[in-house]
Amino acid sequence: MQSQARRFSRRLAVLIAAASLLAFVQPLRTSAADATPVKGQRVFSAGHSFHYWMPPILANVATNAGIAGHVQVGLQPIGGSRVIQHWDLPDEKNKVKPALKTGEVDVLTLSPIYLPDAGIENFAKLALEHNPAIRLTVQEFWLPFESVSAWTNKPKSIDRDSMTVAQLRAAHADYFKSMDAHVTSLNKQLGKQVIFVVPSGQAVIALREKIIKGEAPGIAKQSEIFTDVLGHVNAPIMVLATYCHFAVIYKRSPAGLPVPAALAKQPEAEKLNRLLQELAWDAVTKHPLSGVKR
Repeated sequence: MQSQARRFSRRLAVLIAAASLLAFVQPLRTSAADATPVKGQRVFSAGHSFHYWMPPILANVATNAGIAGHVQVGLQPIGGSRVIQHWDLPDEKNKVKPALKTGEVDVLTLSPIYLPDAGIENFAKLALEHNPAIRLTVQEFWLPFESVSAWTNKPKSIDRDSMTVAQLRAAHADYFKSMDAHVTSLNKQLGKQVIFVVPSGQAVIALREKIIKGEAPGIAKQSEIFTDVLGHVNAPIMVLATYCHFAVIYKRSPAGLPVPAALAKQPEAEKLNRLLQELAWDAVTKHPLSGVKR
């Protein structure tokens, strides 16, 4: 009897230790599927064709994450636009300014091209007047034509499949640096971090590295994720960029969420979805201006 009691006591101690460890580990999990409920954000988006497909995918992702109250307040799409073009739209056509003046926008997502862009500062100041807690995000993108110098030359063809990771990083380095410098300067002027970077461009380079290594399920070549020489994109980049926005806006990993509708027809969608989630979270948590840490 004493032997049985000792064995029972040892088993009980093991169970208690395991339960204690589980209680300690659970709060550290960052998966959106595991996280506690958060307040849905009211989002307005203004941008060009590397951005304006994002809002409906984000709404789908937020629903998959069980986030109640996520609302896409509005969308102002202008092809090839700088942020200042959205600011300069006449009042009768401008959707962004009236929305910000209601004070009922929590997040304004923007997608600048050339930097600096006075429109970012203008919108930030207007938004803060009506909602001191508002956040603005600026989306990095993957370089049009694969090179800043090519923006004016506009080549008729590009061999994306021959690009190496080193070449991609070198081509994007100055662009990423200029965005970080611009955002840092604006936040300093505003007296706090109001503007956050969504590092979609860096996540896309990470995806292309996986493709080069043969580690991207269902994708054989880099060119498959683009639709044209300019750099418009197919579903994998759309979903990857959206996961980056989700992570920045909701400060949680998309890991564990089901395949969004935009990716459903992609070969090996389940496996690819998991990879895109990992790449997005990694890019966001490594970026010092995303506002998100692991």
